[in-house]
Amino acid sequence: MGDRTAIAAPAGEDEDPLLVREIECKSILTKSGIETVDYAINPYVGCEHACVYCYATFMKRFTGHKEAWGTFVDVKVNAAEVLARQLRRAKPGNITLSTVTDAYQPLEEEYGLTRACLEVLIDYDFPVSILTKSALVLRDLDLIVRLKDAKVAFTITTLDDQIRRRFEPRSWPIPERLEALGALAEAGISTWAFCGPLLAFLSDGEAELDALFGELKRVGVAYVLVDSLNLRGAAWGRVRKALEAHYPDLVEVYRGLLTDRKPYHEILMEKTRRIAARHGLAWRGVTLGQDPEHVDDPRHD
Repeated sequence: MGDRTAIAAPAGEDEDPLLVREIECKSILTKSGIETVDYAINPYVGCEHACVYCYATFMKRFTGHKEAWGTFVDVKVNAAEVLARQLRRAKPGNITLSTVTDAYQPLEEEYGLTRACLEVLIDYDFPVSILTKSALVLRDLDLIVRLKDAKVAFTITTLDDQIRRRFEPRSWPIPERLEALGALAEAGISTWAFCGPLLAFLSDGEAELDALFGELKRVGVAYVLVDSLNLRGAAWGRVRKALEAHYPDLVEVYRGLLTDRKPYHEILMEKTRRIAARHGLAWRGVTLGQDPEHVDDPRHD
């Protein structure tokens, strides 16, 4: 166990290189606070994707990390071993990978923790849902098709890859996510898309949403789940910095959303529901009020 420093610095940042810390966890199958999700599995703490809007930055206070979000990852090297032990006594329920990280971030190609967890899960009857931004999930298609009830979702908030690079600097390009969704659907895996957070005046326009939902329908997703941008906590400082660098005229607009998100959220829900129906696409919207910090309690790890 210990720390090591990755060679490559986070894309688009002239800051410290990625700090990788190998740790052992006591628990990996944790009860989830998300409605309709019983358990969460997060093989990593922190995420290389460095999305500026990420709410999971609250995880820093449980880790002791002082580094900027997106520049450190803790790797739970014994994740599969612990999962096998927990599943033997766990009550039946559905499982989501992952809720406060991306199980298929670049380090997964090296460590294979998510794959190892899937190898454990194929011996159990727990429905499994995977949410990612990485086409690396296709590597594990041979295991996913063997799960009792598997669903795979991709977060896609825009078709504009320039916007993607500015708000999700180290995540996979949008065309590759769409291609992966299509490949999963062709393999018989149920897929859906998390269109959240949609970005005001950047990815929430009528034309942008029409094109996005059209593409998602084309690649065979079963439904879309839509959310607006939550600027509470540390997210506002990171989003404001990105806006000041690339869209300075929107800083005050977003400051207004920080003050009161609800009116905008309700308008966005109605707009996206209408456009999804135009494409014959099933729609779900996020209800405001759920505290994301209860999604996965790291104190059990």
